Amino acid sequence: MTNQIIWIHGDCLSPHNPALQAYPDAPAIWVWDDALIEEWQLSLKRLTFIYECLLELPVEIRRGKVAQEILTFAQENNADLVVTADSPSPRFHHICDELERSLNLEVFEVEPFFDYDGYIDLKRFSRYWKVAEKYVFE
Repeated sequence: MTNQIIWIHGDCLSPHNPALQAYPDAPAIWVWDDALIEEWQLSLKRLTFIYECLLELPVEIRRGKVAQEILTFAQENNADLVVTADSPSPRFHHICDELERSLNLEVFEVEPFFDYDGYIDLKRFSRYWKVAEKYVFE
């Protein structure tokens, strides 16, 4: 029998996350990624928003290197499958590659908020929203 854990990341902080929906009883993990926080210079306001979203989810919150923390969490829960929602982030795909060296990985597609094929600067929500609102309210 396969035991699974759920990896929650910043691109799907919803209680409707398809991984949570598919495996409602599986333990879930979120990892604060110090390198990402520093690289993107996330504001205290953004960090607070993320934390408040996490409080609405059945998730264990950790801090450190994402792949290593997920692997440790999987081992603690005798899991051989990591389940998560897809992300367009190159960092996400790198972490997935690291995880797949040791565990099976199931990635659920997420319905996009809006259809857009161009570039959007995701470092600030306001830059994202400037593009998104044109499509969302049409």
